[in-house]
Amino acid sequence: MVTSTWKRYVYPCWKPTLDNEGENSSSRGGDPGGSVDGLWWYKDLGHHVNGEFSMAVIQANNILEDQSQLESGSMSLIEAGPQGTFVGIYDGHAGAEAAQFINGRLFENVKKFTSEDQVMSADVISKAYLATEEEFLSLVRKQWQTRPQIASVGSCCLVGIICSGMLYIANAGDSRAVLGKRERALKEVKAVQLSSEHNASLESVREELRSLHPDDPNVVVLKHKVWRVKGIIQVSRSIGDAYLKRAEFNREPLLPKFRFPGTFQKPILLAEPSIFVQKLLPEDQFLIFASDGLWEHLSNQEAVDIVSSCEHHGIARKLIKAALQEAAKKREMRYADLKRIDRGVRRHFHDDITVIVLFLDSHLISRSSFRAPVVSIKGGGGGP
Repeated sequence: MVTSTWKRYVYPCWKPTLDNEGENSSSRGGDPGGSVDGLWWYKDLGHHVNGEFSMAVIQANNILEDQSQLESGSMSLIEAGPQGTFVGIYDGHAGAEAAQFINGRLFENVKKFTSEDQVMSADVISKAYLATEEEFLSLVRKQWQTRPQIASVGSCCLVGIICSGMLYIANAGDSRAVLGKRERALKEVKAVQLSSEHNASLESVREELRSLHPDDPNVVVLKHKVWRVKGIIQVSRSIGDAYLKRAEFNREPLLPKFRFPGTFQKPILLAEPSIFVQKLLPEDQFLIFASDGLWEHLSNQEAVDIVSSCEHHGIARKLIKAALQEAAKKREMRYADLKRIDRGVRRHFHDDITVIVLFLDSHLISRSSFRAPVVSIKGGGGGP
């Protein structure tokens, strides 16, 4: 059954352009580092070891807090090590420093632990998350006297790795990874959410927090109709947020809005990710990785319908545009008017949004020893 939502987004896929968005971009002559057009950054199409990819970012905050990367090639420090594709989406909060730090360190830690273990695994990824967390908390400790507000900065962290025919999805926070899986009998592509989310709006997350902190009746609080950890933050897992990990940072000169009464013995937020592992199958068509800004406006199936019905080129931008059209509709305004709103003010209408779509070529995935050109690209064009 074709829904009105599906028609609204999929029918424009047969148009030749994206409403001229990106026409005036400073694309640096098709630079593999991506193109910039106002608040947009995008890489409409590229190739990774296991197929094609499309990336896009739209900025809403005064400073872009989303960071992202795609790395394709060796997954270890050893040249003869396993080949694969790494995707990371880091949705920062209270500043961009944690997301930028992760963008520079997490993949390096994955390669380090893969080299040590000589194989990719869930344990390698978990150790890389925790090592990156410790590195960032060490930085916070060093800068505490001169930049105390860095103790309030954190980031959600979503990672996808394809290596030796296996798919690894790791998540800390509320970004999301969705698989587009072809159902041959129904002749359609079904959305399958692969990531577990850690947001206090979920009853299971609130129960986990209460079980981990049984002596703290205020570990999760309903504030202004929104569930928040300690009445401050919605996510229960992250990298950074030192003031919720180490009691030494829950004091002045940190801003009062980040401080709370009392002390604590163990971290209130966790950095350890939830990890999902599965073997990739020929019916697995593509993966959509996105920060929560996309999923606030599109359902999993709506996003999969758009990707499965459109050409690969520019599909990440199409997904973001569909989300922005929904954001405008919710505020009873035209999309054309939303496009005119500058960063900062725009945050009242939507969040920073980052999308990476990985198309999966089963023939390439089965060739685990295939040596493709190395790809390394940072969303937004920035480095750490």
